[in-house]
Amino acid sequence: MKPYRRYLSVVLFAAGVAFLPTAAGENEPADWKPLFNGRDLSGWDAWLGRPHNSKEIVGLNKDSRQVYTVAQEDGKPAILISGEIFGALTSKQDFSNYHLKLEFKWGEKKWPPRENTVRDSGLLYHCVGPHGVAGTFWMQSLECQIQEMDCGDFWSVAGVLVDVEGERKNGKSPVIFKKGGDKFTVPTKETGPRIIKNADYEKPHGQWNTIELLTVGQTSVHVVNGKVNMILTNARRKVGDKEEPLTKGKIQLQSEGAEVFYRNIAIRPLKEIPEEYLK
Repeated sequence: MKPYRRYLSVVLFAAGVAFLPTAAGENEPADWKPLFNGRDLSGWDAWLGRPHNSKEIVGLNKDSRQVYTVAQEDGKPAILISGEIFGALTSKQDFSNYHLKLEFKWGEKKWPPRENTVRDSGLLYHCVGPHGVAGTFWMQSLECQIQEMDCGDFWSVAGVLVDVEGERKNGKSPVIFKKGGDKFTVPTKETGPRIIKNADYEKPHGQWNTIELLTVGQTSVHVVNGKVNMILTNARRKVGDKEEPLTKGKIQLQSEGAEVFYRNIAIRPLKEIPEEYLK
């Protein structure tokens, strides 16, 4: 694929992790660093918030109900998130300027309070600050939504801000991403915290889907099964009375009431987002 030719091939560091130099070429194994080794959850922390109808937060690495495990699915190892308690599997390391890819597939089990609604999870990125600031469940972050029929949507988690080109039907929220559309800042009281993708590229239930995230500086692109459906710019957060750029942080995979499998999670350094993704 032509965009890959522009990827950086020098030593980069993300929270102390070195990306080793490699020759150009999309098939070079050293280009990608796996974030899941197929055996255990090394490199990840298990955060669980307050269980449904409970007053107590479970906390960090206290997963007695095995919400996060490794399972065999379709003959290959995958991370299984049961969804029983809301929370997030959280990378121990921070990352910036990268191309992340993963595959996910929905399981069957759903849990209260979402047992009668669409299956939900999410890829949270540039996660900063303490665990659980959003509802006791998630860190402050940007979300690439992973939810049935809504994959690739954006959600502002705990008030992070982005700019986006889009439109609002009848002048009402939420914003729908549209390249070349009006410029919006999300969230505001008028727009709410969500930006809707421009098209639905999710595969039917039971099939594996590929999610990609390309993020450099304050710009990020959401890609679902090879199709771009969201471009965000000027990511930032409020710190006191000031706004600060939000360009790096941890990665979280949400537990949000639905059984979901994740596999083939990998990351590679990125110097710039190829123009093909920004068109």
